Parts: sequence; structure tokens; C-alpha cells
Amino acid sequence: MTALALARKWRPKTFTELVGQDHVVKALTHALDQGRLHHAWLFTGTRGVGKTTISRIMAKALNCTGSDGKGQMTSEPCGQCQACTEIDAGRFVDYIEMDAASNRGVDEMVSLLEKAAYAPSSARFKVYMIDEVHMLSTHAFNAMLKTLEEPPPHVKFILATTDPQKVPVTVLSRCLQFNLKQMPVPLIVEHLQQILGSESVTAEANALRVIAKAAQGSMRDALSLTDQAIAYAAGPVTEAAVRTMLGTIDETYLIKILDALQNKDGKTLNEIAEEMGLRSMSFSLALQDLASLLHKIATAQIVPDSVLEDWPEANEIRRLAKAFTPEETQLFYQIAITSRADLSLAPDEQAGFAMALLRMLAFKPGGSGTTSVTANSAPKAAAQASKPAAAANKSGEAKPVAKSVASTVAKTAPETATHAPNLNSEIKPDWHELVRHLPLRGLLQQLAHQTELVEWRDTPTTLFITLTTAMPQLATDDALLRFGEALRAQYGKPVKIQLGEGKANYTIAKVDAEIYAEKKLNAEEQIAEDPFLKELEREFGAKVVSGSVRPIN
Repeated sequence: MTALALARKWRPKTFTELVGQDHVVKALTHALDQGRLHHAWLFTGTRGVGKTTISRIMAKALNCTGSDGKGQMTSEPCGQCQACTEIDAGRFVDYIEMDAASNRGVDEMVSLLEKAAYAPSSARFKVYMIDEVHMLSTHAFNAMLKTLEEPPPHVKFILATTDPQKVPVTVLSRCLQFNLKQMPVPLIVEHLQQILGSESVTAEANALRVIAKAAQGSMRDALSLTDQAIAYAAGPVTEAAVRTMLGTIDETYLIKILDALQNKDGKTLNEIAEEMGLRSMSFSLALQDLASLLHKIATAQIVPDSVLEDWPEANEIRRLAKAFTPEETQLFYQIAITSRADLSLAPDEQAGFAMALLRMLAFKPGGSGTTSVTANSAPKAAAQASKPAAAANKSGEAKPVAKSVASTVAKTAPETATHAPNLNSEIKPDWHELVRHLPLRGLLQQLAHQTELVEWRDTPTTLFITLTTAMPQLATDDALLRFGEALRAQYGKPVKIQLGEGKANYTIAKVDAEIYAEKKLNAEEQIAEDPFLKELEREFGAKVVSGSVRPIN
């Protein structure tokens, strides 16, 4: 006999069995108990959070007649009467579930509305549940508007969608809206433990945590993954079996990665990436889990009491919170989350993951105090910036020189360089205008747009610049060197950039943000005064979705 999937076997049949949606259950229960029922409800939320389940419970609550056949509408359906049993079995003639993804045309909608005019066959209410309602065509939406606003007294509509932004406001305004929440990991774990206890299946708590995280807030996905884990493990569900099944990384790998970063050990980082590749682990999930761990470490650095004792990695989080500075943790987190998108662009995912780890090793947060870099015409200056420099003594012998951020790589610029007008040594240029015209890209452009000019001193041989920045983590030695090279190409002389104390307040990024905010406000005011929209508001009750207005440029 084929076993029933856990997601179907343990689908809640009453409001009391439903988990994670207390705010919705409370509102619907009160409405049923008081007899104050709307004619249309809209449930929104991601997959597997209970939209269809709540719809079926509502249909039972509306049509339940009690075990004696004389009961009234109730928030606690009996589960024994004809309506309850047939709705649970999916064969109740007056409860119609329609998938808008495959029945999205106006003809299907007209046919449904024509049938709605007839009284229920045997029930108190005829309930129409339209799933993924945002998939309906514009004409189908228009066809249902009037009926949705004033349906026959024996008809109730329940709409469900994973993308409410695509539902016309004319439909939204005719429904009571409930946003179903994603399931938190602890709640999923607790629910899985109860179900597996009833199923007499042994499972490690950490294994269920891994499943809960992989489900990404969906209880249905969590139950499906649990079914898969039971089959894969062929016995007790262990953390090792679940991680192998999902291709996720063990917490010990993450700890090893962070220890290698602390020790500046690039060799170990490469070895970890290679071992993960041999074990066919998901590098995208690895970066996601690494970012999650770094989030916990960053929080522990600010709020030590945030570390919970039941976390398996609690002691390691406390140790690493002391090993890294808050700036390092933030930088590693930023690299981890941005590198996930880069994996598809890498030669292969393993190479992309390894480069993300090496990027964490290569970059460091901009320190406090004074940092300076001199840029010139040497073509290999950027490459040399990360290597120990060397100087020649009078005998021609090379002697090592300690790496200095303020060291000069070369002293002359090419004669063919394009010279900008030589400015007075104390007159500052229009820094924003100057930076906007520099050929900068990526992180370097972001750094430049987050700087403020403090001092500009132009001498016949060298241009001295002092800057402050709102993002010191981007102001690495190499970045400042390349920034100086871009300025050298503009002014035809060595440029010495010095990072001063304090934080930049008047940056290009801030000015652009203020300009955008002003344009957005103007756009919202123009939309609010638009005669056509005002007419829609009067005739159809339309409203502009808050935050949806954007300036054209």
C-alpha cells in the first residue's frame, strides 16, 4: 500500500491544529463566532504556509451541521458531518477549488460566475476558492468585479495568491486581506518533532533544524523534505544524513573557514573549497549558511546575550565574536551575500566560492586614523601594492623595505599624459563633478561616491589629497592606489591620497539620495493630483499602493 505523504496526512483540519498563523485564526474565529462574515477573503503568503488549508477549514466552518445534523455555522467544525468529511476528502460539490494558473481566461470566469447564481446543492454556502488568483487575465478580473463586490447571499469567495502585487487594486478593495507569515525555524522544528513522534520515527534535533532552514519558511516544504530524509536515512534521521541529502555544509566547515580567515591561511581555504567540491556540497547554500553564522557573530559582538545556549555552535560563536573586529565581521558578511549572485558568472561554482573566501582574505576594513597611498604612472602599481616593496642602495643591491601605505611607487608621469589645468594649491575643485567624470567602476566607483574632499594641495610635482569616507571598509590600500591612478591620469602627476579622521557627511551618494527622494516626493504629489486617478478613486475605490510610485529618472 502506498504511504500517504506527511504533508497530506498531517494537513490541519481545524483552526486549533493550524500552527504559525495565530493572527489569521483569531480574526476568522471571532468573525465566525459573532456571525459577522464578509463575502470575500484574500489570503497572501509564500508557498506552503497554509492558504489552501485555511480555505478548506473555512469552508467546513461555514457549512458544518454538527454530528447530529442540526448544528450551525461554527469556528470549531465537527469533522464528522457530511460537509466536513466530504470537504476533507475533496469531493464536496459546493466547495469549488479553481487553479487560476490553468483557468485564467475570461470564458472560465464567466462560466464560474454563471454557476454561482444557483443555490447550493446541499450546503449552507457555496464556497469558491481561487488559488494563485494573480494569474487571472485582465478580462477575467474585470468579469468578476461586480459579482465579487455583491455576490448572491449563498456565495463566499476565498482568493489566494503568492504575489499580491499583481492583483488589481479594484479586487483588493473588495476583499478582507490576510497576510500569512513564513514559519520560523523553531516552530517548524517543534511541529516536525510532534509529527515524527506520532509516526514513531527517531530524528536528531539538529537534523530537523537543517530541514527547517532548507524549507525557508514553508511547512509543506519541511514535511516533504522530512519524507525524503526518512527514505534517505533508512533509519534514524541524522544530521549527517540530512546534510548529505541536501548538499548543505556542516557547521564545522564554517568554523574552519572563519578560523582560516583569522589566521590568514589561504592554503586551508582552498583545501576546504576542494573538499566541499569532492563531497558535492552546494556552494550557494554554503555562502548562505556562512552569512547566517556571521550574522549571529555580529549580533553577539553587539548583544552578547543574544547567543542561545541550545545552539550547537554557541561556544564557537562567542569565541569568534572576540576573534574578529565588528568591522571584519560586517565585511565578511557583505562579501558572503554578494558573492552568491556571482557564482553563476564564475567558471564553476567551486572557483566562485574559493574566490569569495580569498576575497575575504584579501580585503580588510578601512582603519581609523591616517592612511595614504601614492599613485603614479607605473603600470604594475596596483599589482605591486599587495607585495613587499624593495629599494636599491648605492651599490645597486636590492634591500627589503617595509610595506608602507604612504610609499611612492614611481616619481614621474608619462610625457603624453593629458594635463588638467594646474590649480592653486589651496583652491578645492568641485569634488562631486570631478569624481563623476572619472572612469571608475564597481567597488572603486562606490568608494569614490562615498568620499568627501577635506584638503586639496597641488604642488608642481605631486597632488596631495585628504579625504574622509562614509564606507571605510572599502578604503583598502589597493582601492586608494587605483583611485589615485585615475586622478593621476587626469592631472598628469603623482597623486598622494590620505584618509583622514572622521566620517564623510557630504558625499555624492548622499546628494544623489536626496535628489532621488525629492523627485520621488514630486512624483507622488503629481500622481495624487492626476485627474484620471482621482476619477478611478471615485468610481471604483482605487488607491495607489503605498511606496509604488517611482520617478522616471
